[in-house]
Amino acid sequence: MSKNIIVIGSGFSGLSAAAYLAKAGNKVTILEKNDSPGGRARKMNVSGYQFDMGPSWYWMPDVFDHFFADFGKKVSDYYELLRLDPGYKIVFGPNEEMSVPADYEELKALFESYEKGAADKLDQFMKEAAYKYEVGMGEFVFKPSHNIMEFADLRVLASLFKLQMLSSVTTQVEKLFQHRHLRELLKFPVLFLGATPEDTPAMYTLMNYADLKLGTWFPLKGMFQIVEAMVELNQSLGVEIKTDHVVERLEVNQKNITTIHTNKGNFQADIVVASADYHHVEQKLLDAPYRMYTEEYWNKRTMAPSSILYYIGVTKKLDKLLHHNLFFDEDFKVHAHEIYKDAQWPSKPLFYACLASKTDSNCAPEGHENLFLLIPVAPDLKDDPQIKEKYFHMIMDRLEAYCETDIRNHIDYRRDYAHSDFIQDYNAYKGNAYGLANTLMQTAFLKPKLKSSKVKNLYYTGQLTTPGPGVPPAIISGKVVATEISKQR
Repeated sequence: MSKNIIVIGSGFSGLSAAAYLAKAGNKVTILEKNDSPGGRARKMNVSGYQFDMGPSWYWMPDVFDHFFADFGKKVSDYYELLRLDPGYKIVFGPNEEMSVPADYEELKALFESYEKGAADKLDQFMKEAAYKYEVGMGEFVFKPSHNIMEFADLRVLASLFKLQMLSSVTTQVEKLFQHRHLRELLKFPVLFLGATPEDTPAMYTLMNYADLKLGTWFPLKGMFQIVEAMVELNQSLGVEIKTDHVVERLEVNQKNITTIHTNKGNFQADIVVASADYHHVEQKLLDAPYRMYTEEYWNKRTMAPSSILYYIGVTKKLDKLLHHNLFFDEDFKVHAHEIYKDAQWPSKPLFYACLASKTDSNCAPEGHENLFLLIPVAPDLKDDPQIKEKYFHMIMDRLEAYCETDIRNHIDYRRDYAHSDFIQDYNAYKGNAYGLANTLMQTAFLKPKLKSSKVKNLYYTGQLTTPGPGVPPAIISGKVVATEISKQR
């Protein structure tokens, strides 16, 4: 039976859920609070520069392939992908840097150059990571995680040992590799999951397989091409996307949402899918009797980091930078401690520099660069212009020293973005940038549930529920919730 379904939010999970629900024959409307779709993956065009405001890494290309294939489409129907080679660069200090090659044999040679025997150990490590990717991405992430019994069949139980769920990423990496540079290269991808390598289950070394085997890619014209592709697909399926529609209240009668109140009128729906911030929907849009979780519960969750972001237009070329550049030239453990253990503004932060114009000249005027800088920081900090200015100059000193050129006097556009902006634009809980950290106690059925137990026709999707943070998991989350709605209805 066809249902009238409202999806709140047009991030990747919302666009994914809407497409699958429309394909199943439902009438679907997306309500988006901002003036363009995409959620945190918005695009900003200003002064001749183009910036992807959110995600900038294209990993796990198979997830995107599978999504579009479910609708009889291919990625190439919508955008052109380019594999980056080197995938990225890590700067460890003066005259210490590592460019990560796309070719696996070249990568093995790189490992061997740092540590005798490391090439063979990399083969062993990647074999385990490939298994985790196959099982984790093939089975675990598609479970709705209602309860532990979903993981209780013999085949899954037999996999748990090989998945190393009770060991940490740090333990598995440091067991095989001694050199600091190799260790930090293999630990860095889990930072996308929102926790330290010490607190992240070793299952998530599957990210190393995604990184080093499946590769780092870039959709020409920018990451917003993915959003535009998903929007085009949704519209072809009859989905209506209403921007500038702020949901203000969800009215519940007899345990069903009967009216969605917005700044532009009221909507009725048989089913509501919340792709917006889970905490915001629960605590701000629902009356107290219909909330599954208390404010105390949310306050005890381990959130992924927030970020200070700088979108910068530079009127000169920056030849020493690649598309993706990681500055690990300060102590990794100290910065991680200041994010996760003793939340504070970092003393000497690591940072990330993205130069999409290195790959696609359309991202900046001729002879210019679009520079995107990111510092991961603890959530729930109070940002202000002085803080942003302090950290801008702190990392710019190091960036200019590395590039051996003046940058600050060649800036013709700059926009800063931090906690208060994440809250204003996305209702992000504590100003987080990535959602809920993937710690052991916040994995699978231990995450906030995708189906409300208090409201019969309310479901959740996105980075605060199953399967977790990141663009591919968000797309999968949309499919999981749509599948559950189809099964239960």
